[in-house]
Amino acid sequence: MTGPYDLITMGRLGVDLYPLQAGVPLAEVETFGKFLGGSAANVAVAAARLGRRTALISRTGDDPFGAYLHDALRGFGVDDRWVTPVAAYPTPLTFCEIHPPDDFPLYFYRRPKAPDLEIHPHELDLDAVRAARIFWMTGTGLSEEPSRASTLAALEARAKSGTTVFDLDWRPVFWGEEGAAAARPHYAAALAHATVAVGNLDECEVATGEREPHAAARALLAAGVELAVVKQGPAGVLAVHRDGTHARVAPVEVEVVNGLGAGDAFGGALCHGLLAGWDLARAVRFANAAGAIVASRLACSSAMPTPDEVARLLDRSTVVETAP
Repeated sequence: MTGPYDLITMGRLGVDLYPLQAGVPLAEVETFGKFLGGSAANVAVAAARLGRRTALISRTGDDPFGAYLHDALRGFGVDDRWVTPVAAYPTPLTFCEIHPPDDFPLYFYRRPKAPDLEIHPHELDLDAVRAARIFWMTGTGLSEEPSRASTLAALEARAKSGTTVFDLDWRPVFWGEEGAAAARPHYAAALAHATVAVGNLDECEVATGEREPHAAARALLAAGVELAVVKQGPAGVLAVHRDGTHARVAPVEVEVVNGLGAGDAFGGALCHGLLAGWDLARAVRFANAAGAIVASRLACSSAMPTPDEVARLLDRSTVVETAP
């Protein structure tokens, strides 16, 4: 295929090793499933599952796990041309424990350094980044150099053309002792170049200092974006556009198996809705349903739903609420 990508994502990529027994401490787990993981990769997979042409900018180790990730990306229909090996560092692994409905601790193995933080500015295909209908980057990509400089270079190249999404993606373990204080100026720099910001309440607080949903949305708009999407867990999702359009979407009730991939499914589905030109309420409702489906399944990447699966769940779910 030729022409611009519907979506290019940039950021974290690794192998998820998830226990095949729920409610068991990690020290006692005997069997694991191996899955493609990492927020940027999962968002690309989610959009590809919905029929979008997607690509990922990231890096792996030069090892068997890296080879597995290339095979997995291609199998999901994600272009891996900008996923390159780093000989010096191993492909990251992430373990979790599964304690439904809301306790899913993560254990990241990304040291001495994750390859996806070794993306260099000179390696970027800025023409492709500029041309993509949507470019998606993450907060993790801002945590270390040279990934930070590369992420900002990609944002600057976009110059707010098309849709540029900042997934706030707050992972405190990646930011050292200073935590949010270290992250906030880099988040501010990225927000100045983004057109859409997506995050949960913790992530919005890191980015803006505001935790109340409407205040957080206003702060994100003031920071430079056109659309602020604030995820509130059991309270649903608030989306506020600079033009005054608001949407509130109630959560879709499902039996939660593993909530870790829900946000990435939401992200890929949100991109799908934006690309389709849907109104804000419809796009957010679709994204919310996609996230709920993945929360009801074990894996992240391989659990991403098809359009028909989302449509069937929406047929059974509550009606969207739109704020005045």
